[in-house]
Amino acid sequence: MATWIRPCFSWNQVDTVLLDMDGTLLDKHFDDYFWEQYVPEHYSLKHDIPVEEAKRTLLERYGRVENTLNWTDLDYWTDQLGLDIPELKMRISHLIDVHPYVPNFLRFCRNLKKEVVLVTNAHPKTLAIKLEKTGIEGMFDRIICADEIGLAKEEAEFWNRIERKIGFDKTRTMLADDTEKVLRTAEGYGMGYLVYVARPSSRRPASFSDQFPSIEYFSELLPDLNASPNIPRRQP
Repeated sequence: MATWIRPCFSWNQVDTVLLDMDGTLLDKHFDDYFWEQYVPEHYSLKHDIPVEEAKRTLLERYGRVENTLNWTDLDYWTDQLGLDIPELKMRISHLIDVHPYVPNFLRFCRNLKKEVVLVTNAHPKTLAIKLEKTGIEGMFDRIICADEIGLAKEEAEFWNRIERKIGFDKTRTMLADDTEKVLRTAEGYGMGYLVYVARPSSRRPASFSDQFPSIEYFSELLPDLNASPNIPRRQP
């Protein structure tokens, strides 16, 4: 029997809402396909090797810099792989999409006068492509790339630096992210409310955290949409 921790807090307890981008607000299918299939295909053509060999090689190289700024640095991968990574992203930008009910949630937070901040490890070039494609840029009070902070969100000092930069009260701040390591780091820092997004990709099944309150869709944090029949509901 599946179990999960449901978010349980009052919006009166929250002043600031920090939101990850890829997998949290945006469908991670784009990123999964891009790095696991599209880039290996082009790498295989460049080096005249089978796609599966290229995939194994690249996944190993990705793993070396996971949870660092290099992992999301498009210029780093352009230099490392000899491929124009921003150009390749633009070619399949039609796959970039917003998760269901994200605009509703952002409007809800804005209507409650919460400070809404996009906090992403994404490279500024990736951010620009995705904001242009989705049109959600104007729904945030601030947008901060980890590149601007100088550390990835997985690093503890990141949260101290962003607190100094924004000036929020961490005990009255909510963070939503699809990466447990990020949430664990934020928990150690003392973040007040943490929410794990259990369905980062529309093409993969949800996987709920046994450590953090989990949602599939942001409608679950909206009182007026929580019971919508259009949302597949988790069964206990």
